[in-house]
Amino acid sequence: MSDELRVSEVPGDVASVVDRLTADLRDRGVEVFATIDHAAGARAAGLDLPDEVLLVFGNPAVGTALMQADPRSGVDLPLRMLVWSQDGTTRLAYQDPAALADRYEVGSEEATLGKLRGLLEQLVAEAGRPR
Repeated sequence: MSDELRVSEVPGDVASVVDRLTADLRDRGVEVFATIDHAAGARAAGLDLPDEVLLVFGNPAVGTALMQADPRSGVDLPLRMLVWSQDGTTRLAYQDPAALADRYEVGSEEATLGKLRGLLEQLVAEAGRPR
């Protein structure tokens, strides 16, 4: 089962990694639907949390095929990447899209799942390169 998170260490602080990812997504024509700053939310509640940001993004021209195959897959879409600081290291995580085939009837959309995985892998590789 491919349900595990894919986690990578990346150079830079959380804010700069989020900025790079956002720019890389927009350069590809992928819409960033939301940027959720978990640490800011914690601070607003009077709590402490190291930097942690969730990016929510996608391209309806690609992801819609999965929801057409099985509408329940919409609970896991759009795609997400989590960027956080832990023990002085910035980490990046995403759920492998192949996990959608384990949970939903989207086996007919292997090409789409491959595109999504390819995008996520490219983003991680680019985030890992110093600029």
